[in-house]
Amino acid sequence: MAKTASKAAKKPVAKKAAKPSPKAQSKSRAPARSTGSASGGTSGNKARFTLYGMLGSGPTYTVGLMLSLARHPFSYIHVNLREGQHKQPDYLVKNRYGQVPALRDGQTYYVQSSAILQHLADALGKFDGKTDLERSRIREWLFWQWDKLAVPVFRLRARARGLRQFGDEVRIMYDTEAKAALAALEHELGRAEWIAAKRPTVADIGIYGVLRYAAEANIDLTPYPNVTAWKKRFEALPGFGTPEQVLPMESRLL
Repeated sequence: MAKTASKAAKKPVAKKAAKPSPKAQSKSRAPARSTGSASGGTSGNKARFTLYGMLGSGPTYTVGLMLSLARHPFSYIHVNLREGQHKQPDYLVKNRYGQVPALRDGQTYYVQSSAILQHLADALGKFDGKTDLERSRIREWLFWQWDKLAVPVFRLRARARGLRQFGDEVRIMYDTEAKAALAALEHELGRAEWIAAKRPTVADIGIYGVLRYAAEANIDLTPYPNVTAWKKRFEALPGFGTPEQVLPMESRLL
């Protein structure tokens, strides 16, 4: 019996796909590099960061300055300290210490300005340490800053603004501590242009965020020429801004 036309017809021979080269195979196996944090944000995502704080807060300005220097946009939520918003339950879930600033990165909140600076340096790969030694020196200076420099400067500033009350004996104590810290910084900056590396890092940002308010604390930086020169170099960095330029008066959502 004759085969039917359908059976007699020859099936088309499928061409074998060309085998990719080893180089192409290695590229296809390589995982895509993520530029975001574990919380799902990316460095190019405008909605990634939200900063909670207030314009008059030095630590809030320090974090805002880091984001400005890194050229990364951020949303801003004003926290009214005078009305006690920083002690309300809805804010305490963001910052357990009831302080400003707090930073939301994706779904995670970070607190304490020096810790936030280190997180941002790691997350954005900017103003960070490139070696173990640099990272260690950055941590040392950030810890030193809060131990020796920030306390007297911010206490004297608060007194000058009428937010704290203490007598001349305590004022002289804080003034002496501030001068001792500035003398140590003056010596260090006599040996290098930047504090912890051969380029600006978050150590410089953190310390600048304190010294920005020296004048408000009635602390004269004139006797410290190396500190003054460093301050001018820092203020010339791209993305630098004053507190009024970096932080809005009211909340701002991107």
